[in-house]
This record gives sequence, structure tokens and C-alpha cells, in this order.
Amino acid sequence: MTAVLFDMDGTLLDSEKLWDIAVFELSSALGKDLTPEVRESTLGNSMMGALRKVYAHVGVDATDEALAGSAGWLNARVAELFGEGLPWRPGAKEALTMVREAGLKCALVTNTERALTEMALDTIGRDFFDATVCGDEVDATKPAPDPYLRAASLLGVDPSRCVAVEDSPTGTESASSAGCAVVVVPSEIEVPAGARRTFRTTLDGLTLADLQAALV
Repeated sequence: MTAVLFDMDGTLLDSEKLWDIAVFELSSALGKDLTPEVRESTLGNSMMGALRKVYAHVGVDATDEALAGSAGWLNARVAELFGEGLPWRPGAKEALTMVREAGLKCALVTNTERALTEMALDTIGRDFFDATVCGDEVDATKPAPDPYLRAASLLGVDPSRCVAVEDSPTGTESASSAGCAVVVVPSEIEVPAGARRTFRTTLDGLTLADLQAALV
């Protein structure tokens, strides 16, 4: 194992609940209340990917102008919610500390855009990471492999020797398709089983041996 690559929303931070508030508010403003099923389908998506699903649910034409306007509103609303405080997921800070103290390379890999990620890093701490990759910095976002491939490239490591830590089907597929082993800690919805996917109910008690075993 040469590096550990962490997702952010739902993995390190219990921030999906804050996104819930903003996405439900946006859907209502567009004319139709969001269903839990549609919200679940957006988890781990890029901003535009999630918005297109909301627009399809509401029945509003997803023009470039409309999507850009909604993205701006959603970013501003989530920034407001982030500013009120970001809670950690159980065991997440301890896991980051363990990886850093072990001298392993570490990256943050998220579909969240850079501006909001920088706000979140005020809570998480920038010193944990040797690289960060955001959704607006790659050609294709999760579930495409691009974010994880970029992180491995920035760290100068082989993706197949990396362990990703993820919570969503979208993120897990991204890491798997990049060649990473994945420790999956579902936060909101079930993640399908697959090759080199190790499942945990929490990051509490995670050890280096657990991460190393995920590579098998």
C-alpha cells in the first residue's frame, strides 16, 4: 500500500445531510418537492449530474443557463450551511491521523467543487493531504475513474497500490474503475459488492492492517 485516497462528503464529513437541505429546497423552488428516491440517486454525483436529475424530476427544461443559475444558488446555499459547522463522520479524523502518522501518502478525492472543498478543508485540515482533487478539476467526475487517476498521478503512485475510502455507489465505482482497492463505509445508501471492495459499518477502529488487507 503506497497511498490512501479519501472521499469527503459522507465519508470524512457528515455533510450529505447539509446537501439534503439545499437540494430539497431547490427542488421545491423549481416547482415540485423532491422524493427521497431521487435524492438518493444524486448522492455522490457531480453538481451538474445531480441538477439534471432534479430537473428531470421537476419537469423543467435543463438549459445551460438554468443549470448554471441553479448551480450558483446551490453552491451559495451549501456554503451557508457549511459555515454553520461541519460534523465529522465517526472515526474519520482518527483514520486520517493514523494514515499521516504512518507516513503514507494521502489525497482527498471529491466531486464537490473547489470553492466548497476549501471551506470544508478549514474543518478537516489541509495538512492531512499531499494532494486534493475536486469535481471541477477533472474532465469526467465520479463515477468515471478520472478523479482517482488524477489523485494517483499527483501523488506519483500506481492506483492499484492505493486504497480508496468511499461511502457511495458513485464514488466506489470511480475508485474501482481506476484500479484502486476500496474500503466502503456506506453512509446513506447501499453499495454493491465487487472485487477488491471491503465493507465496514464505520471508520471507528480502522487500522493500517485493515487498509493493507483491502489490497488483497
